[in-house]
Amino acid sequence: MTLQHLLGEIVGARNVLTAPEDTKPYFTDWRRQYSANAECVVRPASTSEVSAAIALCAREEIAVVPQGGNTGLVGGSVPTGERREIVLSLARMNRIRAIDVLNDTATVEAGCVLAAVQRAADDAGRLFPLSLAAEGSCQIGGNLSTNAGGVNVLRYGTAREQVLGLEVVLPDGRVWNGLRALRKDNTGYDLKQLFLGAEGTLGVITAAVLRLFPKPTATATAWIALDSPRAAVELLGLLRSRVGDRLSAFELISRACLEAVLHHSRDVHDPLGAVHPWYVLAEFGDSGSSELLRERVESALEECAGRGALRDAAIAQSNEQTRGLWRIRETIPEAQFTNVKHDVSVPVSRIPEFIERIDRELGRIFPEVKIYCFGHVGDGNLHYNVGPESLMTRREEVSRIVYDALDPFDGSISAEHGLGQLKREEIRRHKDPLELELMHALKRTLDPKGLMNPGKVL
Repeated sequence: MTLQHLLGEIVGARNVLTAPEDTKPYFTDWRRQYSANAECVVRPASTSEVSAAIALCAREEIAVVPQGGNTGLVGGSVPTGERREIVLSLARMNRIRAIDVLNDTATVEAGCVLAAVQRAADDAGRLFPLSLAAEGSCQIGGNLSTNAGGVNVLRYGTAREQVLGLEVVLPDGRVWNGLRALRKDNTGYDLKQLFLGAEGTLGVITAAVLRLFPKPTATATAWIALDSPRAAVELLGLLRSRVGDRLSAFELISRACLEAVLHHSRDVHDPLGAVHPWYVLAEFGDSGSSELLRERVESALEECAGRGALRDAAIAQSNEQTRGLWRIRETIPEAQFTNVKHDVSVPVSRIPEFIERIDRELGRIFPEVKIYCFGHVGDGNLHYNVGPESLMTRREEVSRIVYDALDPFDGSISAEHGLGQLKREEIRRHKDPLELELMHALKRTLDPKGLMNPGKVL
């Protein structure tokens, strides 16, 4: 009996995909940088089906590539083609199992699209704050497996900090039920942390208990023009001292990024009209009325302008204007699709120095260089992308310069995208040998046959 037939007995024959026209979207990553074939695509609808499918693969020594929305940027959710593999799509596991308003939690399955979880929380009068450009197609399991960041980390933290409990299918098919909705549980090792950010290399997340928050009744959004990243970091400090935790997002955007969006989307307009070298998109949230919050934000910005911390600013006066400002930010990745991308982090205070240094170094080596720098300045995460497209042929050389520049800043070569295939070898140049030894020890302990998402991370 073939593998496909055995898997079909578990999930139903129609949920084992083998035809090239059916499997192609699962075998190629979003940026079309990685593509390889696998035995088939398996689409389970329950934890028990995931468990049975993985147990079968463990017996047959067939590797498993867990996949959510396949929106990743490092080749972490597609096959490598280096051994017998299946792709395990969690898309059919898309139920909101429970929402507990009094406990401020939601129990959801891994295949839930992030936007659906946000809507379910909103319908319950709560906020699930994880938010990123791909939220209309990325799935919670992938978000947790990569410890996604997004725009609200400044106030709410990364995906890891939104999780109270997990349900995980282990590499041998056993199910660890850690779906506890507890904020205090001091009974030994916090095992869920092993699987958050592990990119499916230690097990498959099938469900999670997520933290919910009070929904702000007032929001304000501001588009702010600045002279430099240094001014942005100074403005961040000033605003936090004036409005505190009301500041939930603080996104740095270079003029090059804005121009790329204006060229890509003809119906988008420059919010200020006049040309400025740098911008910040800031989001504020609070209880009370939006009018009072906008007044508070306007007063804070006027004070910052009086100190010379900004050039100009505009506060959105309607939901439509707010959506328009955020559309600019969310369109940046697709507006400069083909270039050498980097997802890095440094301490917030050292962002200006890092940008100045790496801009100078790349300009010296590549006179034709075009930098598209944007990101989550509030948490030190920069998306530092290097064009023009012709430099894609020298991608490794470009990335080596960027990554080596991080070392004096004690920075990271992956802030929120993960390692996947793209950075698997590069991380060995930057991680402490003992850290790598401990990571390998965990992998051997939980996945001794090396069947879970092989060729990624380690």
